[in-house]
Amino acid sequence: MDTERRPEERDDSSSPESGREGTSRSSFVRPLRWGLALAAGCTVVGLLISAFVVQPFLVPSSSMEPVLQPGDRVLVNKLAYAFGDEPKRGDVVVFDGTGTFAAAAGGGGPVPDLLREAGAATGLAESDGTDYVKRVIGVGGDRVACCDARGRVTVNGEPLDERAYLYPGDAPSLVEFDVIVPPDRLWVMGDHRSDSRDSRDHLGSPGGGTVSVDKVIGRADWRGWPPDRVGSLGRPTYGG
Repeated sequence: MDTERRPEERDDSSSPESGREGTSRSSFVRPLRWGLALAAGCTVVGLLISAFVVQPFLVPSSSMEPVLQPGDRVLVNKLAYAFGDEPKRGDVVVFDGTGTFAAAAGGGGPVPDLLREAGAATGLAESDGTDYVKRVIGVGGDRVACCDARGRVTVNGEPLDERAYLYPGDAPSLVEFDVIVPPDRLWVMGDHRSDSRDSRDHLGSPGGGTVSVDKVIGRADWRGWPPDRVGSLGRPTYGG
């Protein structure tokens, strides 16, 4: 008896169309994987640089105008004080104000906290509200006072020439003070004196308004954004 012939079963895997489809899929997936790996590697390197070398910092307020404006990104040099050097008068510094200028930030949960920290580390978002940017006016052992007969801030009896950075029209201070900065601490003030909460506003807080040197994250050396304001912040020549 003749065996009934069955149509030959097609092996799609060996067809030209199937081969082209597999090759196309492979040529798409491989670059995608490499791209994701490269992006992850760049992110890790960026976070390491931000953690140990230079960290972008988003300026949240107008307290440092005209030198820094809200929305500016400054590049904070974390190595400036890493090898025995300490903040000097005139330096613009970013510091953690927890315990002196601010209470500890409340946690919003591990995921929101992680996203906020990542955004702050890259300068894309504000920090948790405990980091501040101010100018160092006095260091440990200095007597900082205001005001002399001409309304100027004095350090160890010498008046400061603050015209290079003081906000136009602002007085050096409308708050009178006369403090001796404890060792290893800093007296800091914003350049926009009439719109800055700084050491003057925390005279009754722990440390008498001064900030521990250990709380300094780094020195703000450069303005990295916006493009038309990119450049070095510099520092005044007084009291170096």
